[in-house]
Amino acid sequence: MKQLTARKLTLAGITAALYVVLSYVSGEFAFGGAGIVQCRLSEALTVLPFFFPETVWGLFVGCILTNILSPMGAADLVLGSLATLIAGLATARVGKKWMAPIPPVLSNGIIIGAMIAWFEADGFNRAFWPAFALNGALVAAGEISTCCILGGLLLAVLPRIPYFRKQIQTERRPDSCGEGPVTTEDVTIAGEDEAITE
Repeated sequence: MKQLTARKLTLAGITAALYVVLSYVSGEFAFGGAGIVQCRLSEALTVLPFFFPETVWGLFVGCILTNILSPMGAADLVLGSLATLIAGLATARVGKKWMAPIPPVLSNGIIIGAMIAWFEADGFNRAFWPAFALNGALVAAGEISTCCILGGLLLAVLPRIPYFRKQIQTERRPDSCGEGPVTTEDVTIAGEDEAITE
């Protein structure tokens, strides 16, 4: 991550706050388990690191604060937050925009699915693997619904908003964007946008 600025820290903080609020708005679906599809509206935010790498840490902190009240206790606090951190770091490094939702789906499906299965099967035994297959699929399904649908909307809309578009162009690394490196035309447009706002 490049040098931290007040804007980056603010964006990370806002992301953390939004993650917590959207998680609790999701109600009982926020923690899944017992055959329930885990579906946190906040997981839509996990695509943000594709455009704004600094939001990785906001997502991580937001997930920690959310999982403090998890019915699975310390395990979810550690593993759930770790899954979000891994997903965020990976999303910040994917090469194309359509790939941005994939890391959260895989990370949560595997890690959270395994954690829920461990509780249901009371450890690693013969019952663990069927429980893992079921819960991994349920968690992944919830992630697909939020990351691919709602997150996909964010990926489509944010670059169209002049303020965010300008920030994306200045912050995005050429090797981590889905539309290729920033071009001379992009820089010109960004300069015009900045001049208009001034």
